[in-house]
Amino acid sequence: MHCSPVRQWLTYIAARSLAKALSSMRPVPDFTETELWIIRSTVKERYGKDVPLEPAETEIRIHSGAKELTICPAVYWEEGGAHFVIVKTGQEGYRAQFYYRLHQMYGTGIEEYNDIGDCVVTLLQMEADHAAQSRERD
Repeated sequence: MHCSPVRQWLTYIAARSLAKALSSMRPVPDFTETELWIIRSTVKERYGKDVPLEPAETEIRIHSGAKELTICPAVYWEEGGAHFVIVKTGQEGYRAQFYYRLHQMYGTGIEEYNDIGDCVVTLLQMEADHAAQSRERD
């Protein structure tokens, strides 16, 4: 069955409206330009060069013991053989981890940060410490 152009247009508008409504219902806001600038600047200071940040989404349990998963925005980057992820869990909530391979995942020892600067600095420091300890063992 062939739809008229008007019907196709109305279907398109309805789908866009629904997508926009669903994205605005997401409980965790996207990273702000200020948060991204802090991450970008701190990473650049650590490595002495611009490192591309990639936006991502992940599903996590925001509250321990919760059964439901929440879609949260994340920022991902790679440098020096390490992969880094910062997940935004609320207006001022962040979780961080780094890994080398999927079976070598590490956190910072702090479950959640309320300051993006503290989060990214601690994440980078923990990875640098881990890399230095690994070189000493080899």
